[in-house]
Amino acid sequence: MIPRYSRPDMVAIWSPETKFRIWYEIEAHACDAQADLGVIPRANAEAVWKAKDVTFDVARIDEIEAVTKHDVIAFLTHLAEHIGSDEARFVHQGMTSSDVLDTCFNVQLVRATDMLLTDMDKLLAALKKRAFEHKDTIRIGRSHGIHAEPTTMGLTFARFYAEMDRNRTRLIAARAEIATGAISGAVGTFANIDPAVEEHVCAKLGLTAEPISTQVIPRDRHAAFFATLGVVGSSIENIATEIRHMQRTEVLEAEEFFSKGQKGSSAMPHKRNPVLTENLTGLARLIRMAVVPAMENVTLWHERDISHSSVERNIGPDTTITLDFALSRLTQVIEKLVIYPDNMLANMNKFRGLVMSQRVLLALTQAGVSREDAYRLVQRNAMKVWEQGKDFKTELLGDEDVLAALSAEQITEKFDLNYHTKHVDTIFTRVFGDG
Repeated sequence: MIPRYSRPDMVAIWSPETKFRIWYEIEAHACDAQADLGVIPRANAEAVWKAKDVTFDVARIDEIEAVTKHDVIAFLTHLAEHIGSDEARFVHQGMTSSDVLDTCFNVQLVRATDMLLTDMDKLLAALKKRAFEHKDTIRIGRSHGIHAEPTTMGLTFARFYAEMDRNRTRLIAARAEIATGAISGAVGTFANIDPAVEEHVCAKLGLTAEPISTQVIPRDRHAAFFATLGVVGSSIENIATEIRHMQRTEVLEAEEFFSKGQKGSSAMPHKRNPVLTENLTGLARLIRMAVVPAMENVTLWHERDISHSSVERNIGPDTTITLDFALSRLTQVIEKLVIYPDNMLANMNKFRGLVMSQRVLLALTQAGVSREDAYRLVQRNAMKVWEQGKDFKTELLGDEDVLAALSAEQITEKFDLNYHTKHVDTIFTRVFGDG
């Protein structure tokens, strides 16, 4: 991923230096297990650990690979340069390249997920804080982009919190599914390596042994993992889109923080654009871009091919790096989001009580009017608000058919805003618990 949308800690997980360090640990732990089984001399296993403080030379490994055309062999050759060819002769005993590549890839995905979970916790904290801050801040709810009924800004933040909390649960499940390793040798039969080696290596790396691998770890695991990241990306876009809507000039119920010295447009000095949430919308597309290739990677020829390899070399780092950046950026947007309660109230009242139409409809039916007639009575007065700019309550109070069923006091009572917020506490308890 380009540096503009990257953060150093996540990038480091995918660096060649980190990759080769994990490869080394896999090989060294495998040697220990082989020595425990008496397959290789203990002295040779101990010799491998002489390289534990070595910083592997990426350029040298690349130089060797240019000749061997094989990355794992290039690494093993470089390792032998550090510990001696005789001491290294039992390294990779009974193993195949995928044992190293797949196990390493899953270690990196697990580490990346741990970082994403930390990101998610920070975002959840920001959403919760803003939810309670604006728990009772009235705003209009919308369906199809059209005014519907009153809600609160706190409920908006609360539903985003609940969505991201579900995503946190999904990330934990995705981490568990991807946290497997395989040291099973060619075509996964353990013919040349004892299953105890796999158990030992996986335990040292914080993984569980893959129950059955066919030289590669099954890619349905990875498909599920990247699908989860795609869902998180979609949730990021969901929040970003709502903020972008709220920042529209004719709405202006909230806006991204506009810092001192910031410029909104090269041509129009007055502009304050929702650039961060627009950026997040784009990043969400990149995150989801990994999902279909990961799904297509599930199908491999027989026990192994490498059609998945080039895909994963891209989507592994790019998707996790992008999501890490996006979660951090969204957290900052939420923390600094500027809210305009007065504008929310003004927007809700823009159509002069129209949003209370359902309450009047229900009151008429409860007073004995058929639903069809009640709908007709309310709608004919509502259309005067839309088309002539009339006041909804005034029109209802002047409608003899409505007054035949409801008193003036009953009509007026239907315009009490508190009616729409009476269960906010109940919803908050459902989302956040009693704490």
